[in-house]
Amino acid sequence: IEAEVQRRKQLIHQSVERKAIISKCYKRKHPEVYILQESFLAPDFLEIVRYCTSPDAHLHGLLRYIESFSDKRIYRLPVFTEEFCQAFVDELENFEQSDMPKGRPNTMNNYGVLLNELGMDETLITPLRENYLRPITALLYPDLGGASLDSHKAFVVKYSLHEDLDLSSHYDNAEVTLNVSLGKDFTEGNLYFGDFSQDPTPVPKYIEIEHVGAQGLLHRGGQIHGALPIASGERWNLIIWMRSSAIRNQLCPMCNKKPELVEAEGFGDGFTETLEDDAPETVNLCSLW
Repeated sequence: IEAEVQRRKQLIHQSVERKAIISKCYKRKHPEVYILQESFLAPDFLEIVRYCTSPDAHLHGLLRYIESFSDKRIYRLPVFTEEFCQAFVDELENFEQSDMPKGRPNTMNNYGVLLNELGMDETLITPLRENYLRPITALLYPDLGGASLDSHKAFVVKYSLHEDLDLSSHYDNAEVTLNVSLGKDFTEGNLYFGDFSQDPTPVPKYIEIEHVGAQGLLHRGGQIHGALPIASGERWNLIIWMRSSAIRNQLCPMCNKKPELVEAEGFGDGFTETLEDDAPETVNLCSLW
């Protein structure tokens, strides 16, 4: 356990080192995809955002625009244009084929990209979360801090026949998760969803949901879920773990205890603490990665 704690403490520092090398040495193939533009976003998605930012927006009105699954509060909605998805995946493949240092997206996925290391956090993911996703999550998940999602962890995972085929059951270190299918061509590989992590049942009931290209699934981070094996082709998914410090400062979503905070770099896994000397953002080590 002590060895694992020490390993996790080093993850942030190693990530900072990789990001510095990538920023200095990596030659971007599609530099335009690093800065969010409305042209990247599907017209139907922009219509949803316009509704959510209107003065009379409410949950039942929003549900007319998006697809809802069972009673598990899982929703499908268009997010990007197919043109953006193609350019985005092409950029990720270019990076993957380079000799740049690469970190694992998380402890379960072996293939993919941490987008903050690639330099996409500040100019692509943060404005997407703040200006477009948060008005939607404010209506869908008010009890999970949907209106106050103030940080994130964003990464892309890759599934293919000779690499990762699937993903076993788990729940996310997030209040709300967005999972967007970026492509490419693949068969099978549906997502499945079970119970909420804090409400397990002896015999959980699972539902399967098909991935649709350029569309995303919004779900509670604590929803137990996984990915069934793909049968052919290759699939890339953008995952954004969105976090609300107002929620997780009260209870760590991973250990269900009051967090004890320590200093950390960056978003600090979404935990924050304001001290008299304006200390930097902090993190609960029990829930790193």
